[in-house]
Amino acid sequence: MPIRKIHDGDTVCAMHITNDEWGPGLKFFSEDADFIQVGTWGYDDGKHLNAHYHNEVPRTVGYTQEVLYIRSGAIRCSIFGLNEQLLGTMEAAEGDILIMLAGGHSYDILADKTQVLEVKNGPYPGADADRTRF
Repeated sequence: MPIRKIHDGDTVCAMHITNDEWGPGLKFFSEDADFIQVGTWGYDDGKHLNAHYHNEVPRTVGYTQEVLYIRSGAIRCSIFGLNEQLLGTMEAAEGDILIMLAGGHSYDILADKTQVLEVKNGPYPGADADRTRF
């Protein structure tokens, strides 16, 4: 299944990377300009990744973007556009990744004992400053 993207005009609001997209080597799904960078690794035994650290680079973060990794179970994500209009839904299951880049979203849990890892950019300013519920 190809990577699914939901757009609001030219803006990518969300991406669904299925478990099938994991493969050999290093593969990034996000664009360099995104506030969060998302990629996968796939290497065989004996591969060495050189020691490194990340340089201090001043960044301006305009929006919180988040990534969900579905460890077990399943969820449905409703994607809303820049004006809070429903654009579509995506169902993600074990091993899938969802990337929320713009607009809004809501989640429905579809299976008992669903477990999700959520990663988002920081620092976190608190719920009231970080989000608007609609």
